Amino acid sequence: MNFDTGPEHSMIRSTATEIAEEFGPEYWREKEENGEFARDFWDELGDAGFHGLLVPEEYRGVGMGMQEMGLAMETLCAEGCGMAGTWYLVLTAGMAAVGLREYGTERQKEEYLTDIATGDRNFSIGITEPEAGTNTLDVATRAERDGDEYVLNGQKAWITFADRADDMILVTRTTPIDEVERSTDGISLFVVDMDDPGISVSPIPKHAMNYSKSCEVFLEDVRVSEGDLLGEEGDGWWVLVDMLNPERIGFAAAGVGIGKLAAHTAIEYTNDREVFGQPVGAYQGVSFPITKPYARLEASTLMRNKAEWLYDQGEDCAYETNVAKATAVSAGIEAVKQSMQAFGGWGYATEYDVERWWREINLTRLAPVTQQMAYNHISQQIGFPESY
Repeated sequence: MNFDTGPEHSMIRSTATEIAEEFGPEYWREKEENGEFARDFWDELGDAGFHGLLVPEEYRGVGMGMQEMGLAMETLCAEGCGMAGTWYLVLTAGMAAVGLREYGTERQKEEYLTDIATGDRNFSIGITEPEAGTNTLDVATRAERDGDEYVLNGQKAWITFADRADDMILVTRTTPIDEVERSTDGISLFVVDMDDPGISVSPIPKHAMNYSKSCEVFLEDVRVSEGDLLGEEGDGWWVLVDMLNPERIGFAAAGVGIGKLAAHTAIEYTNDREVFGQPVGAYQGVSFPITKPYARLEASTLMRNKAEWLYDQGEDCAYETNVAKATAVSAGIEAVKQSMQAFGGWGYATEYDVERWWREINLTRLAPVTQQMAYNHISQQIGFPESY
């Protein structure tokens, strides 16, 4: 395995660091408290080319891969942006860009990818439903054919950016699950205009990341054309699978980045604060609880790098993405927890930001796949029988 990353990676890392320094913890503290979308940060990502990392050059993109996207996300998170470093890239520049790049028609690529690359188009991804949860195959949102159109009806939940997205990649069933031979059959994806009058959106009050809204979305008799299908009718499950691996890689990058951000903030604090005549950080009771998960973060990065490389080579990487996500999240949560502890009572104060990072990183154990489901996949791959 070649660890010589080359000048492109150095440029991505330095650019992401510069952006994170401009949009640092104080900026995100304010956006979180006010519940404001960070439009200037979004635009800066576009100017830097980050929205177009996965978009081919012929559609105004950079034409790189998940290795570069993962590096950008981790660096943004680690250098001051916290979860926003992944949050503002993973849906549009990650999942939507990949789905359209790999399965879109030429019309869809020209219409959507060019705008994604410049940051002029924002996508939401309509997967989760109130009753289906992790079991995506059991989605109840229906797409029924009517001539050369489809009529969409259903409800989605926890759809990020739905309040401001231009379009949504919507997961539906075109054939009920009890009428297909395999449960993966009968799933179809559509690109839906969020300005359709049959779509209504209701933000969900939530624990963190209030610099973007996560919403319930209701669809009532929304009409789309055959040309709005992403991939083939009934084969959407495989389109979705290719979109989910970048999401897991993104959350693995977030786990590492937030963990390191909290750790380095705590290290700086404990080097400066003295107790009993020496820095707090000199005591192993303070340093070791942060150092141990930090070491695990470094190791999880290597597995994420492997997953990214496999993905970019067009190889199966589901096992690697789940291992990377599960280990990064576990280590990241512990790193933030112990960093918060190192601050003592001040760890509970908003001015030091670590309490916000604690709220942010706890989402990663719930999404995009729960830790339990990641371990389910891993356990089956190493030989245990299926549990679901």
